[in-house]
Amino acid sequence: MKKRKADTHTEIVRLIEEHKNLLYKVVNSYCSDVHEQEDLIQEIIFHILKGYRKFDHKVKVTTWMYKVAFNVSISHYRKVKSRQKYIVPMPEKLVSITDTEPVETDENIHRLRAFIQSFDPLNKALVILYLDGNSHAEIARVLGISVSNVGTKINRIKQQLRKKFNP
Repeated sequence: MKKRKADTHTEIVRLIEEHKNLLYKVVNSYCSDVHEQEDLIQEIIFHILKGYRKFDHKVKVTTWMYKVAFNVSISHYRKVKSRQKYIVPMPEKLVSITDTEPVETDENIHRLRAFIQSFDPLNKALVILYLDGNSHAEIARVLGISVSNVGTKINRIKQQLRKKFNP
C-alpha cells in the first residue's frame, strides 16, 4: 500500500523536527552569519524534502540527513569562498555592529571552535560526526570515504589538537 502524500509530509516534518540539532550543528560549523545560517537551513530542508522519496530506508535516517546537510553546506561554503574573491572589505570603523552572541565562558571551548573552523570542509564534517558519537563506519558512509581513512584522519586531527593545546 502506498503512503499518502499527507502521511509522507507529516513524517518528513517529524524527522526534521526530531533531528534539527543535527542540522544546526552542521550549519553552525560552516557559517557564522545568522542570516546566512537561516538560508542554509532552508536550503538543507528543501533538499531533504526533495530527496525524501528517493531515501533508502535501509540506511539510518541520521546518516542520510547528515549526508544531505554536509553536501549542501559544503556546496554553499565553496560558493561563498568563490564569491569572496570579488569582495572588497569596508573600512573597519565605517559601521559598528554589536555582537549578539553570548560570551563564551570557557576559553578552551572558544579555542576548540576556532581550531575546528580552520579545517577544510571534509575534516570539519569528520570532526562534527566524531564529536557527535558516530562510529567510524557511520562516518565513512556519510562522507563517502573508507573506514580506515576515517580512523587515520581522526588520529591526525587528534595529534594536531594535542600539539595545539599542549605545547
